[in-house]
Amino acid sequence: MRHHVGVLPRLEVVRRLRPFDLLAPGARQLGAGRHALPSPAPYVAATAAVASGEVALHLAGHRLAAVLDDGSVSLTVTGAHGSRELRSRRFHRAESPTALGVTLTGTHLTAWSREAEGWVARARHDLREVVDTRDEAALADLHVVLPDGGGSAGGFGQLGLRDVRFVTEEDGSPLRDGDQLWLTATSAGPGFFDTAHTSVWRFDPVDLALSHSADLFFRRPDRPGVFGDHATHLLRSGGRWLVATSTWGDFEQPTTRAGRRTPSGLRVTLAESGDDLLRGTHVLDTRELPLPTDGLESIATWDPHLVRRDGGWLVGFVSARKFFDFHPVLAGGPSLDDLRLLGAATDRRATEGTTVLDVDGELVVLASDGRDSHRGQRARFPVLDLAMRDVGVLDAAYPTNLPWPTLAHVDGSWLMATFNGRPAGGRLLGYGTHGDLVVMRST
Repeated sequence: MRHHVGVLPRLEVVRRLRPFDLLAPGARQLGAGRHALPSPAPYVAATAAVASGEVALHLAGHRLAAVLDDGSVSLTVTGAHGSRELRSRRFHRAESPTALGVTLTGTHLTAWSREAEGWVARARHDLREVVDTRDEAALADLHVVLPDGGGSAGGFGQLGLRDVRFVTEEDGSPLRDGDQLWLTATSAGPGFFDTAHTSVWRFDPVDLALSHSADLFFRRPDRPGVFGDHATHLLRSGGRWLVATSTWGDFEQPTTRAGRRTPSGLRVTLAESGDDLLRGTHVLDTRELPLPTDGLESIATWDPHLVRRDGGWLVGFVSARKFFDFHPVLAGGPSLDDLRLLGAATDRRATEGTTVLDVDGELVVLASDGRDSHRGQRARFPVLDLAMRDVGVLDAAYPTNLPWPTLAHVDGSWLMATFNGRPAGGRLLGYGTHGDLVVMRST
């Protein structure tokens, strides 16, 4: 980095972690039969240690079952208009299964078998034309049916973590709980972005241990239901929590040239809460965070990061010209409702993870230049000033995918938490099941 920015030392990878669990903490052990399983959000899971049988969810008059029969895994969806069996031609055959699972993540129903390599997805179906999975009244009346021997049921966990940020104070410093830190992450689901959600993790900066402590879900200001929006920043401000997130929870990837240039409704929203968002499961009301995109030909915004300094706010985010051609932006103003554009790195086309960081008393902006960037801007973490001009490059390994540069100065050294693109859960699922948490430390 250039001398006027301050000096960040080289960062070396010290640990990789991959928390993978169909069930979130707090899942219940239940006997055979039907049980009430009220859920605040359409992110639930149930498992049973069987080599043959069914595990089913009952939602709004529909029976949603995972079936394991003679090594073949399928889904059965039953409603008022009959029953439909759904089986993957290529991936239905389980290898020596020891357990069966069913998950609901957003609108996606998935059947799983536990095999030698762990949980493998064997069937999946999108329920958006079948039942409103986001309806809160229906979710409050959710039930699970378990086979002989019973099983476990509760909230959905994660296949991996990405979009990692430290939970911060409003000035950008990491929130501390004694010696412990906190992270928010996107908990990967079994598929594309609309299967994921936001989670909170307690992180020990000494032994680099990680524990799942909370899950955050969101109501939108313009439509009913509960959504797994993610790419989130959680910060403490004025004795309350601010939660800025991105409305990825129902995003559908455009399939046409015109669709890739059409505004999608993907944007940044903001929630406030006095509850303990570091623990438990929460559904938060949001409002749109009005981000200035004057002259940027913006069709979508995401990846918010908020810092309050000298009586005003700075908000880093990403703006897209089309899907997927995007770049980092910085806005500022006296309040979050009165922001103006400070700068935009419009020379980029595959850069996100916009993060405002204090380096030796000077604020800079970090970002992540993906491998689809222009030549000379690929696979690196650029450092920019508050006008979004390049002033250096972070000296750190660049994992796969589009890892975010999330840094904190902790007890005299720099710590970086980021992620990679390693998938999980089997070949049926396609893109979106990444990644490992990659931890780096200054040398």
